[in-house]
Amino acid sequence: MSPLAVFLILIVSLTALLVASLTKQFQEENLIYSNKNQMTNSNTKTKTIEKEKVVAETLNGRFAMIGLIAAVGAYLTTGQIIPGFV
Repeated sequence: MSPLAVFLILIVSLTALLVASLTKQFQEENLIYSNKNQMTNSNTKTKTIEKEKVVAETLNGRFAMIGLIAAVGAYLTTGQIIPGFV
């Protein structure tokens, strides 16, 4: 097996572990956040932020950062943004 294949397998496995741990962390934080986060407007009506939206936006941002890191890694190792794409 080539060193590049070993490196890619390592990166993929580390990313999977990172995603699993972040998902668990966000689920725990979400319970705390949803219980105490309420917004008030000028009419003094209380609005709550849905916990699903908070988790979705947070995970979306994390996956975007992982994608950027993957793009930089692909560019540094191959010289192309999308390896194999002409």
